[in-house]
Amino acid sequence: MSLTTELRVLQSTSVPKAVQGEIQKMILSGAFEAGQKLGEVELASRLGVSRGPVREAFRGLEEAGLIRVTKNRGVFVREITTTEANELYGARAGLDAAAGHLLASRITDAEIKELESIVDRMDSLLLRNNLDEYLVCNFDFHDRIVEMAGNGKLLEIYRRLINETHLMRRSSIYRGGGKLVSNQEHRDIVKALATRNADQAVLAMRGHVIAGRDRYMSSLSSDAAA
Repeated sequence: MSLTTELRVLQSTSVPKAVQGEIQKMILSGAFEAGQKLGEVELASRLGVSRGPVREAFRGLEEAGLIRVTKNRGVFVREITTTEANELYGARAGLDAAAGHLLASRITDAEIKELESIVDRMDSLLLRNNLDEYLVCNFDFHDRIVEMAGNGKLLEIYRRLINETHLMRRSSIYRGGGKLVSNQEHRDIVKALATRNADQAVLAMRGHVIAGRDRYMSSLSSDAAA
């Protein structure tokens, strides 16, 4: 394969991935809302690419569970149904519990301090009602725990799942004006991990996810009543 051919192959594979990454950031940041239609032409113009990479990006985003493609209607940011929400929370509870079990026996003092630092920053962001940055820190906190657990396959599955959960979580937090946020539960997780007791870590990790599910479902009930 010549250098020119290699560059063409690299370009053809990297551009769609880069475009997918940018659109994904827009979706997860809330720039595009759940149910919003995404225009291929508009996105291509906005990102300075042709329509081809955007089309390829849509395929990847659909596989990631962030958009839905409807024949003859277009592409839409995915909306999570109540049934899907229950399933997502159930799956995440299992993954988080597994991560907590693995990490408790191996977590270092430096890692505990790192997690405490993230939680401190989350407290500060909540005081300023900066929910955008809070969500980023919230994602980092849980991602680091799974990463620290040291199981690559668990981390891969978790990251695939968390995008769908993030769609739902962002919507619920903003709808509740931040009231659905419980940073104390994050502190409880760090305290449980610091005991190096796997059972305590599992309870804290799973309990946080289940509490999040209950808050989310309660917010849906409140919306329906309103």
